[in-house]
Amino acid sequence: MRIKSIVFTLAVALCALTAQAVDQAKMNRFIDDLMGKMTLQEKIGQLNLPVTGDIITGSTVSGDVVGKIKAGQVGGLFNMKGVQSIRALQEVAVKQSRLHIPLIFGMDVIHGYETVFPIPLALSMSWDMDAIRNSARIASIEATADGICWTFSPMVDICREPRWGRMSEGNGEDPFLGSAICRAMIQGYQGADLADQTTMMACVKHFALYGAPEAGRDYNTVDMSHVRMFNEYFPPYKAGVDAGAGSFMTSFNVIDYIPATGNRWLMTEVLRDRWGFDGFVVTDYTAISEMINHGMGDLQTVSALALKAGTDMDMVADGFLGTLEQSLSEGKVTMEDIDKACRRILEAKYKLGLFDDPYRYLDAKRAKKEIYTDANRAAARKLATETFVLLQNKDNVLPLERKGKIALVGPLANTRANMPGTWSVAAASDRYSTLFEAMQRAVGNKAEVMYAKGCNVCYDAELEKNSTMFGREMRDERPASVMRDEAVRIANECDVIVAAMGEPSEMSGESSSRSELTILDAQKDLLEALKATGKPIVLLNFSGRATVMNWEVENIPTILNVWFGGSEAADAICDVVFGDVSPSGKLTVTMPRSVGQVPIYYNHLNTGRPNPKWFSKFTSNYLDVPNNPLFPFGYGLSYTSFEYSHMTLSSNTMNASGSIQAQVTVTNTGNREGAEVVQLYIRDMVGSIARPVQELKGFERITLKPGESRLVTFTIDAELLKFYNKDLNYVCEPGDFEVMVGPNSRDVQRLTFTLK
Repeated sequence: MRIKSIVFTLAVALCALTAQAVDQAKMNRFIDDLMGKMTLQEKIGQLNLPVTGDIITGSTVSGDVVGKIKAGQVGGLFNMKGVQSIRALQEVAVKQSRLHIPLIFGMDVIHGYETVFPIPLALSMSWDMDAIRNSARIASIEATADGICWTFSPMVDICREPRWGRMSEGNGEDPFLGSAICRAMIQGYQGADLADQTTMMACVKHFALYGAPEAGRDYNTVDMSHVRMFNEYFPPYKAGVDAGAGSFMTSFNVIDYIPATGNRWLMTEVLRDRWGFDGFVVTDYTAISEMINHGMGDLQTVSALALKAGTDMDMVADGFLGTLEQSLSEGKVTMEDIDKACRRILEAKYKLGLFDDPYRYLDAKRAKKEIYTDANRAAARKLATETFVLLQNKDNVLPLERKGKIALVGPLANTRANMPGTWSVAAASDRYSTLFEAMQRAVGNKAEVMYAKGCNVCYDAELEKNSTMFGREMRDERPASVMRDEAVRIANECDVIVAAMGEPSEMSGESSSRSELTILDAQKDLLEALKATGKPIVLLNFSGRATVMNWEVENIPTILNVWFGGSEAADAICDVVFGDVSPSGKLTVTMPRSVGQVPIYYNHLNTGRPNPKWFSKFTSNYLDVPNNPLFPFGYGLSYTSFEYSHMTLSSNTMNASGSIQAQVTVTNTGNREGAEVVQLYIRDMVGSIARPVQELKGFERITLKPGESRLVTFTIDAELLKFYNKDLNYVCEPGDFEVMVGPNSRDVQRLTFTLK
């Protein structure tokens, strides 16, 4: 019976492989036939990705798009919204171009479509892979219902540099967690079948290293060793390849002094040859033409450089379209180079089912019933509550009771457009709630909420203008003293103050770097005035990055980092503030004491003269601040309390082919239900190269009722212990290892084992 079962299983597997091979062969025959009919200009046209529509994500707009489509000079378009608009241009391609090749339509669907989920940095704070995967699934359903079949997400750049505004768009500082999130997002977007009209093609970005710019300034130079690349920055990109991502996007920065878009070592030797990526590579916005500013040559030269490096599609720069024919005639590129790139674009369209039905994503009935539904909003609201990180709660000010008078103050207390956060390009903000509206609903007739703005984002009107673009403006022209006095008067009438402060949504994101990370001047002055009232204060810190909050920690009893929670942010904040849900977010970035500590991250190498404490001469430290952060990676409080038992290891030795288990029992010792993220860290004590002081190697999010206990087991095998050595071989070296388990990277128990 068992033999029959095995034979049957093998037969099924063989059939699946055969079917897969037949599908591949069928695709190859189709594309071979199509490319045999294409002119050189039409092949180059497939490599061209202009921008059109009303959504702005760059400084350049393409011209005569319709004319180029008719001439077969466009492979796809991006940043159009709406089935009717997209259908109109798809019909031009299918009905009026010579070969009727359909277009691929992309958009920056970064953290949701019209149902907007928390910004990616906030999503990572949930450590909830199932919920993150579902957020991408919902985003895919909504976007494809509106005509989009390709998203420029996930962004998986490791970031230890909070001055860089695009920290908000990534998953924090850790490659292990970042890899898990990358896999979850791709699974959510692409599902099991790209030809399913509810799935869309993912695009892993930005390849590579974009999150480590010098001085934290966007688009700036990145320079690091290959060992650091492979061990600390590359893993999430590699996870994207392994998860089957259909496309990759190049980054703006240089790698080994060659811009990523024209870097053959990166795009071909690493991405394709070493990792086996078989999708297509698209540039970021005008990245080809920007190589001119990097000193790589004129437009013809850099376009040829990009193509030969392994870049397939040119976003907006018109470099391929305008120069490749001449480069071919001059022998600077080959027909094989052009054919490879063209084939990859056509394969993507084939896999999406666009050749079978160019209008498969253009069902107007879907758009009416599948976008911004009650179920989608409920999922977004629930996930948002999991992302908020309670940093401090002295005297248990939170959760608030629904009684008395509550003063809601601050520049982010009554703004609608700033709730979704940056990179919410498809948002319908007029349908979203302000925090003031949500709080009034939350308390009903049990309490009174009194509102005053209190201050602008900052005193500098020009700085505020640059930080509130794309309809997020909220400048109040009243004198600062008048606004502050109004807020203080209301605060004096109330029992508790809720201060909604921090960054507006566009103060983080692309081209939103900051040289300082403290709260802005006008808001700091308002906080000081509110503190003088003697009333308890809850600070809701809106941000898209790690911020410096020394003064706030010393002077404000309760601080809840709410990041930007998406379209349902306001209601989700109220869910946590009033105790309907206990906060459970855990930091995925290290919170510095000073911008001078940056870059600061938990998984650093040791020095020859380590000093974890205050200043000591001739050790590695500062004169003016300790080395340690204000809040460590993995940190976050709850309304309940958790107790960890003594950790145990199933053995203190392990063979390379075996495994051991680390176990700990976690008990909810409080009186509320709550979720805890149990974290596993490992340190390789001696290696052929210097190894980090600790590395995240496992985590489990658990929910416990009061008094409930859960045994959490982590399996440690050789794969978890591997790293890239100086020769870039992926190895596991024998020796001693330290295992750490705890609620964050600082407060851990430690045991050791030996790998034989």
